Amino acid sequence: MTSTPLTRRTVLTGVLGLGAGALTLAACGTSERPVGAAAIAAADARRPRSGGTRAYRLVARPAQVGLGGRVVDTWTYGGALPGRLLRATAGDRVRVDFANQLPQETSVHWHGLGIRNDMDGVPHLTNQPVAPGGRFGFDFVVPDPGTYWFHPHTGLQLDRGLYAPFIIDDPREPGGHDAEWVVVLDDWTDGVGPSPEQIYSNLKRNGGSMGGMSMGDGPMGMGNPGNGARGMGGDGGDVAYPLYLVNGRPPTDPDVLRAKPGQRVRLRIINAAADTIFDVALAGHQLHVTHTDGRPVQPAAASSVRLGMGERYDAVVTLQDGVFPLVARPYGKPGLARALVRTANGSAPAAGLAPGELDGQPLTAMDLQAAPGSPLPRAEPATTQDVTLAGGMGSYVWTINGRTYDDTAPLTVHQGQTTRLRIRNASMMSHPLHVHGHTFQLGPAGGTGPRKDTVLVPPMAGLEVDLLADNPGRWMVHCHNAYHAEAGMMTRLDYLT
Repeated sequence: MTSTPLTRRTVLTGVLGLGAGALTLAACGTSERPVGAAAIAAADARRPRSGGTRAYRLVARPAQVGLGGRVVDTWTYGGALPGRLLRATAGDRVRVDFANQLPQETSVHWHGLGIRNDMDGVPHLTNQPVAPGGRFGFDFVVPDPGTYWFHPHTGLQLDRGLYAPFIIDDPREPGGHDAEWVVVLDDWTDGVGPSPEQIYSNLKRNGGSMGGMSMGDGPMGMGNPGNGARGMGGDGGDVAYPLYLVNGRPPTDPDVLRAKPGQRVRLRIINAAADTIFDVALAGHQLHVTHTDGRPVQPAAASSVRLGMGERYDAVVTLQDGVFPLVARPYGKPGLARALVRTANGSAPAAGLAPGELDGQPLTAMDLQAAPGSPLPRAEPATTQDVTLAGGMGSYVWTINGRTYDDTAPLTVHQGQTTRLRIRNASMMSHPLHVHGHTFQLGPAGGTGPRKDTVLVPPMAGLEVDLLADNPGRWMVHCHNAYHAEAGMMTRLDYLT
């Protein structure tokens, strides 16, 4: 049987074109119940192991960080922004001694990693929160190579400095590049504008309108759809931030990435922002995208790439001679983030320069096809389940399938099943939907669509993805806009026996 090639048109459809069926599920008997610790341990025992062990110590603590001549108070991992990069090889056992020196409880979620459920770091679901002054020992095997990251899953703590990259190397990968740069994008308010909690309180109180509240260096409120909003419609986020950062640095004091002309560099780009979608381009260069969310794709050339919150893209670029801005422009908002790529002496371009590569349509996951060996096993879905994203700015309540998280009706699967998730965005906002502990394939399992763990769903549109239930437990499914998740746009994926 042949599969239809995946295209932007075949995957991304209008909400009304998805059909009226709400849910097709095998009937659950009354004896069915969530899987327990034995099933989680058995699945973990089947993971391939390299025999290596990596041990790290991770401390969440208040710190002062410099932002372009200003020193601000925030929360960090180890006092750095971003936190120290962790690295392992696929199959390694990773042990992380985590200490909480913050004034409130916290957690650590290992974003995109298909690790054992009881190490996923979701408070009151997979783990207990770590109290102030407390510790927790994470211990898990990292099964898949790729670009990942970690952050809290507690309240709005993500919208501070608590994030860091986690790179899992593939011992079989041939390489083919001269250098590697990790590029972490962020939107920033801590210490230069109101706190995340103040932002959320005002969104709830004013129905999304910030009522002219000052954001330090600029106005805070609904993003301006006139800036970079091509191709999606609707709004890019709820907060126009005073600063946007690359590797913890503002555009007036950029991180400088140095290499030689002609070298091939692998970029690992991570969107760690709480509320901002970014379009990323390197002036004077083409990006050759090789991976999304850690999974290989057929190489695709692009002038720019769009990343929703939580998404990651790897790209290879052959560097020219000169000084070039690497720019991340917030979708639907004023401002930009940038680093500088320097291969020669010379003056840096103006801090506000937006390269012409940002003028065209950015590449998204809908434009990509899975590399050979990357698709899920071909299978007809045993179940089809709706994931309807809805809500609005009026009351600032966001839902999945008409329910906030405190009233959720979980999605359900059985071990070994393939389930089809029919994702529909019934709102005028873009939503990056993230599934913990799994990847899903855009389009049918075994087809040509890329594998991902986070996908950006435009307003009033939808797509179908297939997920293989191969990692038992109870898992979060949620919008990776931190404010939407806090306002209820979360549910669970529960394995049943």
